[in-house]
Amino acid sequence: QVHLVESGGGLVQAGGSLRLSCVVSGLAFRNYAMGWFRQAPGKEREIVAAINRSATSTVYSDSVKGRFTILRDNPKSTIYLQMNSLKTEDTAVYYCAAGSPALSALSRKDLYNYWGQGTQVTVSS
Repeated sequence: QVHLVESGGGLVQAGGSLRLSCVVSGLAFRNYAMGWFRQAPGKEREIVAAINRSATSTVYSDSVKGRFTILRDNPKSTIYLQMNSLKTEDTAVYYCAAGSPALSALSRKDLYNYWGQGTQVTVSS
């Protein structure tokens, strides 16, 4: 059984920070690329950030570049999303995902096979 469990979401004011965590079990974590995606009501799920299995490459959505950082800790089978300077537009359910995209396709959500249940992030003005 593959499990991805997100935590760390909550309600914060604009300009504040949150750190999301995702603990992965049931698969060889080191062999998978990992990504954070988010989905707001009425919108498609979109890439936030992704990282390859060796943490030598990362990708970010233009909307979060410079504010968010994706990290992975392979010994702990955990990834993190450090979110700073939060905006109301960041409000969404944030999902952790694992997959095997090519390095040039880290942002492709269709190439991620395993998904967590999500954690709500709400940013107030």
